[in-house]
Amino acid sequence: MVSRRRFLTVSAAGAGAMLVAPYIAFARAATTRRFVFIIQRGAADGLHIVAPYAEPAYAALRRELTVDVSAARKLDGTFALHPSLQRTAELYAAGQALFVHAVATPYRDRSHFDGQNVLETGGTAPYQFRDGWLNRLVGMLPTSRAQAIAIAPTVPTALRGKSEVTSYAPSGLPGPSDDLLLRVGQLYERDAQLGPLWNAAMATREMGGPTGAKQDPAGIGKLAAGFLARDDGPRIAMIETGGWDTHSAQNGRLAAQLKALDTMLASLRDGLGPVWADTTVLVATEFGRTAAANGTGGTDHGTGSVAMLLGGAVAGGRVVADWPGLRNADLYEGRDLKPTASLDAVIAGAAAETFGLDGHRTAAALFLRKSESKPFEGLVKA
Repeated sequence: MVSRRRFLTVSAAGAGAMLVAPYIAFARAATTRRFVFIIQRGAADGLHIVAPYAEPAYAALRRELTVDVSAARKLDGTFALHPSLQRTAELYAAGQALFVHAVATPYRDRSHFDGQNVLETGGTAPYQFRDGWLNRLVGMLPTSRAQAIAIAPTVPTALRGKSEVTSYAPSGLPGPSDDLLLRVGQLYERDAQLGPLWNAAMATREMGGPTGAKQDPAGIGKLAAGFLARDDGPRIAMIETGGWDTHSAQNGRLAAQLKALDTMLASLRDGLGPVWADTTVLVATEFGRTAAANGTGGTDHGTGSVAMLLGGAVAGGRVVADWPGLRNADLYEGRDLKPTASLDAVIAGAAAETFGLDGHRTAAALFLRKSESKPFEGLVKA
């Protein structure tokens, strides 16, 4: 049986929202800058996304997974971008995208759940913290109004914590009728607890606007842009993507995954319009995949991967990498791309420069420790 409070949540998000996993979560702050975190759940293969085509050991390790450089966009004399990322390549050419290669969190085992928890909480070990680094970032920013409330079944771990946030999940089913919304509103208007929650839910629903939100990549990008582009809207967003666990048939599966990501990023950019100039988008995964192809045309769980930064605020047009090499002696534990860059340092640097914060103070606040790696600098335009 659905409780009154649960019914409120489901009705506000749209009929059938209880069956749909949350895709987007938002937080408001008094700033003109926007920060979007896109998580790639499943461990995305950084060597497939940004291929080190000039690395001598690359082709022999990857075999059938070697990216066709003739179809890919060469980023420099060492790296090429996967052909499916056509719009992302355009952003790179315009100086609005950069890639940090051979990057990883402090996590060194290969469990998806544990790796994602470390990535989202900012700890050094799984389940060290209950709140997330993105929620801590919200707490560092001046709020412009009362905190919003979550209206989706769950909020991603990265956004959980003391600062209240709003989440919104588009539904694939028909939305509730205006009559139903009116009747529910009347039902709760005198309820001291549920009345304000309902009003907050309706405000968020209205903020989404007539976007025709769908669960396809273009629809998700358009929906996120619809919230972020508003003067009175949120300034921080998180978007979840899945399907990056490619143990088999990787070529076709990752081509489709990357095309979907590319479509979503293009939709986000187009929807933001002039606001794109003040936007930083971070795309990251919990860990990478094995350097060598396995026997089923895929890769297994690895360590180092690639992080992407995109947006009009990004100082792009480059690949940042202390490249470790792919010879057997160069690999982490003889199998994975060795991490030479800290993802925590990338996150701290990008977040601090986006919002004009001190980098070291931001790193300490987001990751609750004194980091051994200083935050990256020069990722975002001043």
